[in-house]
Amino acid sequence: MNRQITYPLEFEFKVLALSPQFYVRDAKGQEIAYVKQKLFKLKEDISVFENDKQNSIIYKIKASQWIDWSASYMFTDAIGKSLGKMGRKGARSLWKATYEIFDDHEALEFKIEEDNAFVKIIDGLFSGIPVLGFFTGYIFNPKYNIYRTDGTKIAEFTKEASFLGKKFKLHQQGNFDIQEEERIILSLMMMVFLERSRG
Repeated sequence: MNRQITYPLEFEFKVLALSPQFYVRDAKGQEIAYVKQKLFKLKEDISVFENDKQNSIIYKIKASQWIDWSASYMFTDAIGKSLGKMGRKGARSLWKATYEIFDDHEALEFKIEEDNAFVKIIDGLFSGIPVLGFFTGYIFNPKYNIYRTDGTKIAEFTKEASFLGKKFKLHQQGNFDIQEEERIILSLMMMVFLERSRG
């Protein structure tokens, strides 16, 4: 991943593409990560490329088991070196989306927590209604806070209003090193895949 990146980062998920595509760009529009995956079969490996030319794989994401409420997702670099993992917080995610990020020694490092559970409930109620459901992606836009284990908030991940596709912005609010940044970005990409059925 290019280290000369500037915040906020933009995450764009093109849901109408024949093969769904995911871009991560910095504030200058520079691509720093790209994924193209048929139906995003999360049991299989997900290859993360440097850009949409797909010439260079920079990361791999692999589910530890078939998707359930407690599956975890392992991160490795291009040659298979472990970088860490993330997991969804089981039953708690039914009410408020919560994920945990672990370092390469499996120590808990960060928590991603949805800011307002009410947004998730309203979105769930209306997203299945014909026509009206189309607008939930524009009206109801969740926000996620990223905390260290001591409760320090270090970033904010917010969905942007949009009808077609999904766009998010990652705003840095605290310090983190390069390895932590890698895990945060990969975790947020994985989270968007898992939450993709929402508006």
